[in-house]
Amino acid sequence: MIEAQHLSKRFGAVVAVREVSLRAADGRITGLLGPNGAGKSTTLRMLYTVLRPDTGDALIDGYSAVRTPLEAARRLGVLAQGGGIYPNLTARENILYFARLHGLARAQGRSRTAELIALLEMEQFADRRAKGFSQGERIKTALARALVHRPRNVLLDEPTNGLDVMAVRTLRRLLGSLRDAGHCVLFSSHVMQEVSALCDEVVVIAAGTVLASGTPEAIRAGSGTLEEAFVRLIGGAEIS
Repeated sequence: MIEAQHLSKRFGAVVAVREVSLRAADGRITGLLGPNGAGKSTTLRMLYTVLRPDTGDALIDGYSAVRTPLEAARRLGVLAQGGGIYPNLTARENILYFARLHGLARAQGRSRTAELIALLEMEQFADRRAKGFSQGERIKTALARALVHRPRNVLLDEPTNGLDVMAVRTLRRLLGSLRDAGHCVLFSSHVMQEVSALCDEVVVIAAGTVLASGTPEAIRAGSGTLEEAFVRLIGGAEIS
């Protein structure tokens, strides 16, 4: 389970996140929905311990991201925005490297890497150097790295950016299987279609503040569609 408790973060005069609280439960896919610049990525970075909040805390399976960041991080698989894979390593080497970082034995790492390459349909590029990968190939490699240690909690920042239709379908199937296996999945997006298709729970954020949370059905009640509800909640601001 992932829980944010009154998280706030300021960069100079800019308040990026203000008193954000949310809860992402096991066996559920929770979407953090908001326009570009809403504070989604900053919130996620505090959750996965890269940024320290000015105030508030985050709990990962009960471990504090502020007081015990290493214990909290061990329980997370993170797909950061852009992926950040090593360009001079092959996709397979990228995954194996993270397997070793997470303490997997060599044989166990090789087995898990092969499993993920098959699961994410990476066979055609698994042994190519990552330099020159398409966006879809980079995202799949980064996602495999995030999952190599079988984390109970999975956190993804804008995971479908730049993916083609088939890659998005593969990602949807994978996230659905993780949910069905009891994992906690939290991802950020500004794409209504993805949130509607994937999420059991939605947290709407704008200007660094949570505006609403609940099931997609509850949020769009009285508005017709999730998009109409979103526009209403943020005061008619343009969706990026």
